[in-house]
Amino acid sequence: MAETLKKGSRVTGAAREKLAADLKKKYDSGASIRALAEETGRSYGFVHRMLSESGVSLRGRGGATRGKKTASA
Repeated sequence: MAETLKKGSRVTGAAREKLAADLKKKYDSGASIRALAEETGRSYGFVHRMLSESGVSLRGRGGATRGKKTASA
């Protein structure tokens, strides 16, 4: 997929639909937006927009949260 896209080139029409479908499939199977951006050579924002346009339900942010720890005993 990455070979067919030149960095910064405009993606339209059928190519855009195919790219959106590929990104959606990979994102749904667990890939992160950052990983997809690196794989395609596009920006985080571009990949985020493509996923949003294709109707993907975006996952929340991962990592540690700053909330209160609950007592386990």
